Amino acid sequence: MPDKPEPRKNAEKKDEKPSFNDNLVVTKHSSAIGGREIKYTVTAGTMVLKEETADREKESEGEKPRAQVFFIAYVKDGARDKSKRPLTFSFNGGPGSASVWLHLGVLGPRRAALEFDGSAPPPPFKLTDNEYSLLDETDLVFIDPVSTGYSRPVEGQKPVEWHGFKKDIESVGDFIRLYTTRFNRWLSPKFIIGESYGTTRAAGLSEYLYHQHGMALNGVMLISSILDFGTADFTPGNDLPYILFVPGYAATAWYHDAVKGKRQTLQEFTAEAAKFALGEYASALLQGDALPAAERARIVEKLSHYTGISPAFIERSNLRIMDQHYFKELLRERGLTVGRLDSRFTGRDKLGVGEFAEFDPLFPQITGPYTAAFYDYVRSELKFESDLKYVISGWNIVNPWSYAQFENQHVSVSESLR
Repeated sequence: MPDKPEPRKNAEKKDEKPSFNDNLVVTKHSSAIGGREIKYTVTAGTMVLKEETADREKESEGEKPRAQVFFIAYVKDGARDKSKRPLTFSFNGGPGSASVWLHLGVLGPRRAALEFDGSAPPPPFKLTDNEYSLLDETDLVFIDPVSTGYSRPVEGQKPVEWHGFKKDIESVGDFIRLYTTRFNRWLSPKFIIGESYGTTRAAGLSEYLYHQHGMALNGVMLISSILDFGTADFTPGNDLPYILFVPGYAATAWYHDAVKGKRQTLQEFTAEAAKFALGEYASALLQGDALPAAERARIVEKLSHYTGISPAFIERSNLRIMDQHYFKELLRERGLTVGRLDSRFTGRDKLGVGEFAEFDPLFPQITGPYTAAFYDYVRSELKFESDLKYVISGWNIVNPWSYAQFENQHVSVSESLR
C-alpha cells in the first residue's frame, strides 16, 4: 500500500493573504543629448500602492495593497545636491493611455525611430538616442496609471474602482508621494508634464498633492491641453468649440495645400485665422438668425478660406464645422481623410460618402513602431521582464470613465491650478 502523501510545506493556508512586493530593476546607461553624452541610472518596475483602512468600528486594519503601478525613472548621474536637481513626473492621457508616447516620443533619452514627417518606417523598428530629451535638465519619471501599461489592481480589487476622474488623480498622486519619499526627493524642484487628458489629471494633481500630501509643485506643463471639456464638446447651444477649433483647422488646411492662393507662413495664417475666429466669427454665431444675409455670406467666404471647407458645406452646416465633419470633409475630393490627433496624416476610407472618418490615420503609423520599441527596450536595455500585455491604449478597458463629480456639467479643472 503506497504511503499517504505528505501535505506540501509551501501550500497556502486558506486564510493566508497573498503578498504583493515591489519589483524594481536598476540599470546604468548613457545617451547623446544636447550635443553631449549624458550618463544616467534607470529604475524600471512596479511599486505597490497601499491604503490605510479601518473596520466598521473605525479601528485601524493597517495598510492594504491596492494596486501595482509601473514606472520608468531616469536620474542623471553625478548630481550631488538633490535640492538643485529638478524632478519631473510625466504621463499621457486617454483616459486609458500609457505614458509611452511622451516617454519614447518626446521626453525620454531614447525614442522610437520614425521618418522625418513622423510616419512609420518599414519594420523592423528600432530605438535611437533622443537628442532633445529633457534629461540633461531634469530627472524624469514616466507613470502608467492603473489599467495602463503594466499597472494593475492587485488581486481582489475591482479595476472599475480606478476608472474615474477622482480615483485616477488620487492613485497617481499617491504614487508621486510614494516615489518622492522612497527615493528621497522631497527637496527637489518638482514638475508635472501631462498630455491630452493628462493635462486634466495634471491640473487635478496640483491641487490634490498640495492639500493631501503637502507637496508644492514648481510648475505644470500642459501638452494638447483640455482643462474645460466644454471647449471640445460640439453639442447644440455650445458654440465655443466651433470658434476655438478654427486655428487648428487653418493649420491643417495650410499643411495640405487646401488654402487658395497660399502666400502666408503657417504662423501668419493661423494667427490671422485666430483673430477672425475670436472676433468676426464669434460675433456672427452669437447673432444667430439675426445675422444679416450680406454679413452671413461674408463670414461663409472667410471661414471657407481659413478652413479649406467649401462654402456650400458651411452653409448647410449653419456656419458651424464640427471636428468629426472636418476630418472627413477637408480632403473628400481627393478621397482622403485627415487625422484627429495629428492632422498631418491622411487615410483612405472604404467608402467616400460617409459623414465621419472610419478611423484615425495616425494610429496605423505610430502603434507598430512604439509597441515594438517599448517591448524590446524594456527587456533588452532595462532588463525588466513581464509576460503581461503592456496596455498602450486601453480606452476599451477603462470605459466607462466616471465623472461623478461633474454630473450635469462639463468637466472643468482650471480652478485647481489657482
